Amino acid sequence: MTTTLAIANQKGGVAKTTTVASLGAALAELGHKVLLVDLDPQACLTFSLGIDPEDLELSVHHVLTKGLDPLEAVIETDDGVDLLPATIELARAEADLLTRTGREHVIKSAIESLAEDLGDEGYDWVLLDCPPSLGVLTVAALTAADGVLIPLQCETLSHRGVGQLLDTVHDVRRFTNRKLEVWGVLPTLYDGRTNHARTVLETISETYDLEVVEPPIPKTIKFAEAPAAGRSILATAARSNKGALAYREVAANLVTRSQRPKAKRKPTAKATAKKAPAKKAAKTAKKAGS
Repeated sequence: MTTTLAIANQKGGVAKTTTVASLGAALAELGHKVLLVDLDPQACLTFSLGIDPEDLELSVHHVLTKGLDPLEAVIETDDGVDLLPATIELARAEADLLTRTGREHVIKSAIESLAEDLGDEGYDWVLLDCPPSLGVLTVAALTAADGVLIPLQCETLSHRGVGQLLDTVHDVRRFTNRKLEVWGVLPTLYDGRTNHARTVLETISETYDLEVVEPPIPKTIKFAEAPAAGRSILATAARSNKGALAYREVAANLVTRSQRPKAKRKPTAKATAKKAPAKKAAKTAKKAGS
């Protein structure tokens, strides 16, 4: 069975693309067959894995808007994962899909097409690198996903965006994907030495009743150096690097999470948020910003 996981946060700069590339490589090291899907018109994931988007003739844009067979656009990478790449053309996809019937299901249809074509050789994991917005592509990714993982830089502004994303998840559950589960938040760029980072993390967990995926991903310069080499940090840094070690541990924990029996549905994101007294939520947010 394929596990499809959307990595989403409409706020940029939270290491979302780094998380997709690193988790993909870590899952591949564990022996899983992995497909990464770049859904960001900036094509940062594509570039980070050593592929120049300007050299590509076929991309995910053609799959989603032109009906191209996904297998024709998939590329093998040096990190042991396959990639459905993006180019700047993807920026037109929102407009192209906006008036199309069933636009929310275009990514799900592409993944199902791959599963049919590959049969027993299909992917164990499909990781969707969502764009930093809550538009058509993100909704389509959530519609296709079994779960959503939220990379979260532990700062107040990132905290403010989580509620908006959970509202979108709530709507997707109602209308297009009743089985979607929030797997939790993954702390990134984490500096546990600061009270602010720890307070924001505690506030997120309490306010939204979200699981915190362990371990937090620490800050390290190696994350900035990896894209220049066209590889993930698992390939460019020593095995003892704390960032690479953290992603390997997170990947192992996600494999365990994927095997967990589906729990009874908790109250939806909106319902949970409404139960929290407004004054308490405001107080905790103020505390996080101090």
